[in-house]
Amino acid sequence: MDFDFTDEQKMMRDGLSRLIAQKYTFEDRHKAVASKTGWRPDLWAEFAEMGLMMAPLPEEMGGLSGDAIDAMIIMEEFGKGLVIEPYLQSVICAGSLIRNAGNDTQKAELGEKITSGEAIFAPAIYEAEGRFNPAFVATSAKKNGSDYLLNGNKAVVFGGPMSDSFIVSARASGATSDETGISLFVVNKDQTGLTTQNYTTVDGLQASELFLEDVAVSGASVLGEVGGAFAHIEQMRDHAIAAICAEAVGLMTVANAQTIEYAKTRKQFGVPISSFQVLQHAMVNMLIALEEAKSMALLAAIECAGDDAKARAKACAAAKVKIGQSARIIGQNAIQIHGGMGMTNELAISHYFKRLTMIDAQFGNVDYHMRRYGEMD
Repeated sequence: MDFDFTDEQKMMRDGLSRLIAQKYTFEDRHKAVASKTGWRPDLWAEFAEMGLMMAPLPEEMGGLSGDAIDAMIIMEEFGKGLVIEPYLQSVICAGSLIRNAGNDTQKAELGEKITSGEAIFAPAIYEAEGRFNPAFVATSAKKNGSDYLLNGNKAVVFGGPMSDSFIVSARASGATSDETGISLFVVNKDQTGLTTQNYTTVDGLQASELFLEDVAVSGASVLGEVGGAFAHIEQMRDHAIAAICAEAVGLMTVANAQTIEYAKTRKQFGVPISSFQVLQHAMVNMLIALEEAKSMALLAAIECAGDDAKARAKACAAAKVKIGQSARIIGQNAIQIHGGMGMTNELAISHYFKRLTMIDAQFGNVDYHMRRYGEMD
């Protein structure tokens, strides 16, 4: 099997790497997180101009007919640069739902908004009592003439504060945790009855809690078949997992490099601490963990680019477990080797550690996916 990237993919990777190095320094990111908006709309526009929004999406959505491999390349570079813009939410997650559940009109109209960077979409799938289970949907969708009335709450909607619309999962029928009966609705941010509570997460990202009270949406706002959205949600989750696994590889790559460089320059007892055997062993373990993570992230992306749903689910569950384990080894050792200063807000390594910690919890942690993998045929 050929694991090499195409010339176009290499050009995209190199161009994105240069852009981040020139315009997305750690200091730039620090200012963006502390700003009123919490992100950089100017960089979002540049990402769109580079074609990053189009890269993993199909032609019918205005994309370039790329796949999860293209998303992997982009997300790994985003991880290296600690990028906080909502690419995962709007392009990977919302793009997946629209691509797989939307009709031709929705794909064309909503897809064009995503690929141009004109609008940002954030899926609102999870609920507070559901833990990591996307089938737990207490939010209701009641038919009201030709419309639907949505009532319920959605938790930790990443990208919510800067989004123009949400893709909300709501239950049209069935019990709270049934996989059947779930529908997807496109809800504008200014819709009557929708309120949000915005906040910054520990890793510097923006998120919202959604509160829906008799939010009226038209039948045209439904993505796909009423009551038949769960398979699309599962596919979105796997694509999101593959994407954040790639992001984690980028994060761990930089964390390793910064830790090794620090160990070479930090002196104790008159010699660099990199000469201490116990720290050498720790850094070797970090390198091994990174190589294992790279392999699993690539496997997840390859299976997401294929058509076998079972193979995709198994690969993504396994990758999420390995990424979580590797992230802990690398993140904790990086902080230990840096010492107390490794936890300061002024040092970049602490932010790589925070983002790795958050990735472990996103879309299900190690324990959740270990159990999920064990339950698969």
